[in-house]
Amino acid sequence: MAIATINPATGETLKTFEPLNDAEIAAKLDLADQAFEKYRHTSFAERSQALQAAANILEQEKADFAKLMTLEMGKPYKAAIAEVEKCAAVCRYYAENAADFLADVSVKTDASHSFVRYQPLGIILAVMPWNFPFWQVFRFAAPALMAGNVGLLKHASNVPQCALAIEDIIHRAGFPGGVFQTLLIGAAKVADLMADERVKAATLTGSEPAGASLAAAAGKQIKKTVLELGGSDPFIVLESADVEAAAATATSARMLNNGQSCIAAKRFIVAEAIADQFEKLLLEKFTALKIGDPLHPDTDLGPLATPDILQDLDQQVQTAVKSGGKVLTGGYPLADRPGNFYPATIIIDIPVDQPIAQEEFFGPVALLFRVPDIDTAIQLANATPFGLGASAWTNNDQERDRLISEIEAGAVFINGLVKSDPRLPFGGIKRSGYGRELSIQGIHEFVNVKTVWVK
Repeated sequence: MAIATINPATGETLKTFEPLNDAEIAAKLDLADQAFEKYRHTSFAERSQALQAAANILEQEKADFAKLMTLEMGKPYKAAIAEVEKCAAVCRYYAENAADFLADVSVKTDASHSFVRYQPLGIILAVMPWNFPFWQVFRFAAPALMAGNVGLLKHASNVPQCALAIEDIIHRAGFPGGVFQTLLIGAAKVADLMADERVKAATLTGSEPAGASLAAAAGKQIKKTVLELGGSDPFIVLESADVEAAAATATSARMLNNGQSCIAAKRFIVAEAIADQFEKLLLEKFTALKIGDPLHPDTDLGPLATPDILQDLDQQVQTAVKSGGKVLTGGYPLADRPGNFYPATIIIDIPVDQPIAQEEFFGPVALLFRVPDIDTAIQLANATPFGLGASAWTNNDQERDRLISEIEAGAVFINGLVKSDPRLPFGGIKRSGYGRELSIQGIHEFVNVKTVWVK
């Protein structure tokens, strides 16, 4: 794949980049290795000062970074601003809390003194996606750098300018040279990086095939990985729920990032008793969304990131219709304009035993299912190979407890949309991946948890 900025709203190629050659990659590995030997001995106070400076840069220049994201992958500008602000927040969170998260933990044993110490591993490779081109990187970089690790970023090939901007932010913030570097390379180079003994671990956010490929390469070298992969998240609405609030949130939960989010609600599972009301409200809200130029402040829905994504999504919609589904609104690419535009789409009546009912639709398409009761709702929610997040709506305490306990997912949000928060661990189960990012659990993923026993 070419490494280039191609505006998804117009199809125009704005800038192209030459991939690094083997010698250039080797030089960056050497620099990262040398940087780690010094950086691992820096204090938490020094790291915190630099990370706070990175947060300041993000906040002060958020308009420029937001525009860059919008031009490279089509995110609505107002959503891009929010993404930059969230990156600043995760930097401040770890700048303020990492020292406590990684402090020695005393344990009473038969020793005079025994404790757990957390120490950095070294070079961590981050293979990151295009859909949240700043957030996905900073939620890795902030804890990794505070732990004393150094980072190598292999970003998606359609957001090279975002990748370079992030490296520049971290450099300008005062981190030592070589502590965080961007590698403009194709996916084929990842296995070679994992084979280098200086790369100690890797994290990937992306598709299921990409995660399997990285995990296989890491497994050959017996190196740790954290994977955050796809999701076909359920959004359950039961009879006791506030249906109007659920429908309003459902629209935001499905259309976040033009529908291109792993944790976006994708399968709407609604109790039969209130299904007509919910369907009517959802249809009204979907058809009211403004689609167009993502740089315009009033735009709700921008283009999909690439022509391939547009084509794949449309093929899924056609398969859903052939499988028995009925399109209520949308259901076809917008051919009257340049760019990768797909309208907000609702599909009903897909038989639950059809394979398409379990797939992840990575775009603004909602699948709506009707169920007679909570038992069927939970069964259908779990009838997918994924297990990332789930949103469930009820005002009944017994229903709430069952949903929390029985839904198979890394996160369950009751009466709210699924979102990541620096204060809470984030990740999935089943084919949505393993390991956790964010919170104290996230910073513990890439450290040596060392037992110390002294007598």
